[in-house]
Amino acid sequence: MNKYEALYIIKPDLEAEANKAVIDKFAAIVTDNGGVVEKIDEWGKKKLAYPINYIEEGYYVLMNFEAAPSVPAELVRVFGITEDIMRNLVILREE
Repeated sequence: MNKYEALYIIKPDLEAEANKAVIDKFAAIVTDNGGVVEKIDEWGKKKLAYPINYIEEGYYVLMNFEAAPSVPAELVRVFGITEDIMRNLVILREE
């Protein structure tokens, strides 16, 4: 299993419960596919470097996890079809 890091930006207009639900959804994708979530770091609302669809801030979340090589592809697929996600990035961490 490899170690990965996923950074994603959630739309800022969601309620706290909805943010929690989105974060839990992506953690569940990792654990349901045999991975282990090491840490979820919620950075909170921050101003974006440039507007995305006229939205100027977003709710940043960093998730560190360990999983099989097929899990990041599944995460990126679900990020792409989730309306509440503005941007995402999944990278392989160096040991």
